[in-house]
Amino acid sequence: MFRFWRRVKFLFNFKKSIPFLKDFFISSEVKVSTKVISLLLIAGYIVFPFDLIPDFLLVFGIIDDVAIASLILQQMIRMAPQSLKVKHELLKRVN
Repeated sequence: MFRFWRRVKFLFNFKKSIPFLKDFFISSEVKVSTKVISLLLIAGYIVFPFDLIPDFLLVFGIIDDVAIASLILQQMIRMAPQSLKVKHELLKRVN
């Protein structure tokens, strides 16, 4: 349960991650395969219409969206090179 609340907090701080995402995709330090995997995860999440819990169940429907979105962002941070993590001070937020 603690992990879920960490993910919710992470998503509320998402706007702080936008510069990281920009640098992640334009950086030559990040492998092209890592960028492609990240883009596929994001696109799959946006395009795939199936939810684990339907959104019409309000709070419960949003919980799975929050969990999946934060999981994708955290995985991108874990796949990023150390220099980007240090530059954007993301080490404390994910680890």
